[in-house]
Amino acid sequence: MTVLGIRFCTVRPDEEARALAQFLGADGLGLAERDLGMDAPEFAGAVFPAGEHSWAEIWAASEAMPEGVMLHIIVGDADAYAERARNNGIALQGPVDAHGERIYFAQAPGGLAIAILSRTDS
Repeated sequence: MTVLGIRFCTVRPDEEARALAQFLGADGLGLAERDLGMDAPEFAGAVFPAGEHSWAEIWAASEAMPEGVMLHIIVGDADAYAERARNNGIALQGPVDAHGERIYFAQAPGGLAIAILSRTDS
């Protein structure tokens, strides 16, 4: 069982999301921003890679994407982690197969949303 990466995802009101992206990006800390290939006149979001499997995502809240924070743990075999979690009494939802990933969801103590995922198309 191997952890390959960590993703941090936050969805905030538009002004907060935009300010956070500017803080992390070229006009702030200088983190490289992934080109999302969107030609939208309004800010939709930003992704800042940190290695092959890790990054930070900042998105503007919308009706389809409510505010919140989620920690994504990228692993070699999400099914194995899910089995271990369930054996240890952790309630999981899933799996969901989407975007080439198998994903399980849990809620950590204190309410932090967690996703455990692995690639399915490799």
